[in-house]
Amino acid sequence: MRYQAVLGAALWTAARVFSQSVSPPQPTQQQIESHARQAQEFLREGRTELAVREYNAILKLDPSNVDARGNLGVTLFFQGDYTNAAPHLRAAVKQRPNLWKIEALLGMSERRIGQLRVAQSDLEKSFPKIEELKLRIQAGMELIEIYYGGGSLEKAAGVVGVLRHLAPENTDVLYTAYRIYSDLAGESTLSIAMVAPKSARMHQIMGQEMSRHGDIQGAIAHYRDAVKLDSKLPGLRFELAEALNLSNAAADQQEVEKEYRAALADNPFDEKSECRLGEIALRESELEHALAHYKKAAELQPNDADASLGIGKVLTQMHRMAEAEPYLKRAAELEPFTAVTHYRLSLVYRATGRTADAQRELAEFQRLKDMKERLKQVYEEMRLQPVKQERLDTEVAK
Repeated sequence: MRYQAVLGAALWTAARVFSQSVSPPQPTQQQIESHARQAQEFLREGRTELAVREYNAILKLDPSNVDARGNLGVTLFFQGDYTNAAPHLRAAVKQRPNLWKIEALLGMSERRIGQLRVAQSDLEKSFPKIEELKLRIQAGMELIEIYYGGGSLEKAAGVVGVLRHLAPENTDVLYTAYRIYSDLAGESTLSIAMVAPKSARMHQIMGQEMSRHGDIQGAIAHYRDAVKLDSKLPGLRFELAEALNLSNAAADQQEVEKEYRAALADNPFDEKSECRLGEIALRESELEHALAHYKKAAELQPNDADASLGIGKVLTQMHRMAEAEPYLKRAAELEPFTAVTHYRLSLVYRATGRTADAQRELAEFQRLKDMKERLKQVYEEMRLQPVKQERLDTEVAK
């Protein structure tokens, strides 16, 4: 098991949280303490078989000793002896129901010996209660595998959402999220294809998929078909506008603004369309119009990073650097990996004489720009279209 090595030491100490409910007579207690000390010494030396012998000796003297029972179960678990570990872990949990780490190990043992129903129950109870990060991640991953194997993709998605929050850079968690979300998308696509293969929603899905794989003209065609069937579908006109915006065809570019305005007509709270209209106005050097669109977007959604960045960009174009700074800092706070934000901040700091801050932001801009280039290569190898393209060359030229 991938996590076994890294969790062994931590989980060994986790098991030692028990106390005896009834103290045996003094001579027996001395024997128990002697066996416990010897077991710990064997574990430190990596001689787990001898530690198992010592815990069994304690249980012969005192069958109700929760400490020995739990530690024996943990030791057997990390030996890979899940069949024999499970009864001891189960007995410990039965005597002390709130031993969440032990119950998590019990669920993992049960899964490995094919007792999936009880494994699911034990992992569901323990997963939300575990405080130790590595163990909680492993318990969550095990629970996901049970859900996934049983076809409960929605439940699996719920757990992986928690894990992504706990470990946003864990590649195993990210891959699992990718697998689950992809399967959910595929399942939904298949369902729509079965019940409504020629519907507007089906064309919308095909447009999304073609856009994702870089077939912009194919995407536009499907979005147009969807509009013909149902022009009022939420988000449809915005998606068509986004595809047109990515097209190099002059005719498509002429329609972009019209489609963003159509999207706003369908949904007056669509701050993304306001941002895109602001972007168009900025490209045409209509700074006041651009600022109005971006400010409207910020009113609709104060936590929209594009809106804050847009306001900051327009204000820097107007040479209103002091006014631009808080908007750009807010954009960097909301989306720290947007390279253009850091470039614009470097302009503000340079204009106000803060050389060190300007150099720091410019270095961050370059780092993120290089990272985007590497990501672009990955997308090209996968024949995928990046979700959001930054016009870095245009930004740097200004």
